[in-house]
Amino acid sequence: MSSITSVSPRTLADAIPGGLARNVALVLGGAGFVGIAAQLAVPLPFTPVPLTLQTFAVLLTVSVLGSRRGLLSMGLYLVAGAAGVPWFAGGSSGFTSASFGYIVGFVLAALVVGHLAARGADRTPLKAAGLMVLGNLAIYAVGVPWLMVIAHLSLPTALALGVVPFLIGDAIKIAVAAGVLPAAWKVINSRR
Repeated sequence: MSSITSVSPRTLADAIPGGLARNVALVLGGAGFVGIAAQLAVPLPFTPVPLTLQTFAVLLTVSVLGSRRGLLSMGLYLVAGAAGVPWFAGGSSGFTSASFGYIVGFVLAALVVGHLAARGADRTPLKAAGLMVLGNLAIYAVGVPWLMVIAHLSLPTALALGVVPFLIGDAIKIAVAAGVLPAAWKVINSRR
């Protein structure tokens, strides 16, 4: 007598059937989603870093994809944009902008957030909020030093220009993601 056991998906992407073709589509789709979110850019006159939906798209994408696919997706986004694909904020590309460090931070966030999401940190609103905060910190950990170097700023000035203006928006994005991810898991689990 054999028994059939159901294996829980580690990430939301794992709930989608398929193999290599699915993974390629998810990696490409994740990079594209971030590229589209980057086009919703609002330049702020007091900082060289624009307000975008990129961080929301990045953190949601890497939570869904997990660390390996998330790393590949954010790596593709970074490399293609640095090579000239105009899908960074406001249709820019290259690696000399003041906000390029944040894009490099997306790769670090993919590792951190994707790894923790695969271990269940995206299943409840509180855990998902904590996960998104860690992801934002990973992005800032690379973005702020880059901003300091490229714009010749002190740490306090870089924080004032590259973090503080975005905290309210980040809190809103975190709240939305902390609701969306657990709701998606609830739907997935109800179909099993």
